[in-house]
Amino acid sequence: MQEFKVNIYSSANKPEWDEFVSQSNCDTFLFLRDFMDYHKDRFQDSSLMIYRDSKLVALLPANKENDILFSHQGLTYGGLVYKKFLKSSDAINIWCAILKFLHKNSCNTLFLKELPYVYLENSVNNSMSYILFKTEALCKRVDMHSIINLEQYKLSNSRKEGVKRGKKAGLVVKESETLELFWNDILIPNLKSKHGVIPVHSLSEIKSLKSKFTNNIRQFNVYDQDRIIAGTTIFEMKSIVHCQYISGDSSKNSSGSLDFLHGHLITEVFSTKKFFSFGTSNINAGQQVNAGLQFWKEGFGARSITQGFFEISTKNYKLLEDVMI
Repeated sequence: MQEFKVNIYSSANKPEWDEFVSQSNCDTFLFLRDFMDYHKDRFQDSSLMIYRDSKLVALLPANKENDILFSHQGLTYGGLVYKKFLKSSDAINIWCAILKFLHKNSCNTLFLKELPYVYLENSVNNSMSYILFKTEALCKRVDMHSIINLEQYKLSNSRKEGVKRGKKAGLVVKESETLELFWNDILIPNLKSKHGVIPVHSLSEIKSLKSKFTNNIRQFNVYDQDRIIAGTTIFEMKSIVHCQYISGDSSKNSSGSLDFLHGHLITEVFSTKKFFSFGTSNINAGQQVNAGLQFWKEGFGARSITQGFFEISTKNYKLLEDVMI
């Protein structure tokens, strides 16, 4: 078995961490430290860096609570970050080293959330399901992400009608360099009145993130003449586009504003991408699905892929020691 060394991340490692992420198999900017650290006051960062012969070979974004290491709770997804062509034997041995390191440092449980496969640049290079099987991981939750394959999408009649209503009403989609109008006039009031919650990102947080990721975080608004009536905050990666926030005013059904907006984004702005993500419609920790929201997303041709959340006993590193014979 090859020897891997596991270190805990520190701020001095930021350049090395970011350089590795930029060349990794993961098509996401959420694992870059400027994104991960925007809420570092809320989490005890315990991310791991894995080396072989002094060469960095993998990362695990994570935070710690008591004796549990979590795939970073401030991120939508997690998992191992590695190069595009990691051999299966190396993946097995890396996970063995991680679990052994955690066990020896009195961390009894790893709570791991998967990275949906559409965020992998080389999706066939992923042995995680086998590792979960071998370590006797317990599946604690499964979410469904609504994803459009942009080479095969097809709008339903109801979504087509919404797009037509938007065109007939003379609505206009514009990209905005600022986020205040959407946050203050649409998103915050809607979340408060409908669900009694606030956005995951405060206005100051999302503004700070946009200043660091100008080309990745984009805001598109819908206007009825000069009045904003809907909008979407986009997280853009190389191959996939994700709608982080979607919201419209009370006229969205009659005006077709959200249908009009997303029809425009899918067919015009991001048509050269591979995937378009609407995120999840799960509620109650994955136990149920918001049927109306799911119906709306699938009207654009979106279909579900799953994301699992797993609990692994770190003592089970022993089950990986004799896999390769």
